[in-house]
Amino acid sequence: MRVATWNVNSLKQRIPRLLPWLDERRPDVVCLQETKLADDALAELLGDELSKRGYEVAAHGEATWNGVAILSRAGLDDVVTGLADAPGFPHPEARAIAATCDGVRVTSVYVPNGRQPGSDHYRYKLEWLGALREVVAQGPDAAIVCGDMNIAPTDDDVFDPDAYVGQTHVTEPEREALAELQSLGLRDVVRERWPSERVFTYWDYRAGMFHQDLGMRIDLILASDPVAERVRAAWVDRHARKGSGPSDHAPVIVDLDEAPDGDIGPVVPPPSRPVTRRGAKKLPQSG
Repeated sequence: MRVATWNVNSLKQRIPRLLPWLDERRPDVVCLQETKLADDALAELLGDELSKRGYEVAAHGEATWNGVAILSRAGLDDVVTGLADAPGFPHPEARAIAATCDGVRVTSVYVPNGRQPGSDHYRYKLEWLGALREVVAQGPDAAIVCGDMNIAPTDDDVFDPDAYVGQTHVTEPEREALAELQSLGLRDVVRERWPSERVFTYWDYRAGMFHQDLGMRIDLILASDPVAERVRAAWVDRHARKGSGPSDHAPVIVDLDEAPDGDIGPVVPPPSRPVTRRGAKKLPQSG
């Protein structure tokens, strides 16, 4: 079974990229984030195209902002939208959806950004992660939690730790909240498979960040032991971030039981001219 997660940064805008990608990579389960579509609008826009490709769809969306979905050709049972007891900002947002696909409980999440350390939105982010942990703790042994975590787990997951001083995504409280989630027995299968490789999933649109491979690894697939033991390949489909009209995130793909493309490396294709010297570049918003 091939499982993928992708923050598409507006599903409507990404249709010319999504449908060919589905045909090329043929994932069995796709977790989407930042769909920015109400459920009825998503069904009207993509229902027929997804159905003829064999996908069932579970969505939890809202117009303009947020939104998550699961596309599955491996069953789609016991769908639950949202998180029990999750905080809102000020109202609950469409940031989580779960379903059982071929015996695996799959949860697609779009974790709040946090905006500024110490802000109300930052505190909301930490509270939301706590609610996610409580929900996942009640789940079955075979589980995947994946999506845009908006947290780089370690300094190895950003192009230059010095560039992120004072920014969200890298602070200790955020990383501790992610570690608490993982303490339920969830394994970061990409990092586990590629412990010392440079692997990013997000690159800012500005300042040529993608072409210089100045990114962050904030899109994760976390799997419980029964699922993680089945992993045969885990990689970032960087090709989907290239060309015209891409999302600023690349899909993350994990193959269970068999690897149709082989164990082909952490990032496909690898960047050609990455900037690796610390202090060489700042974040665009710092300029």
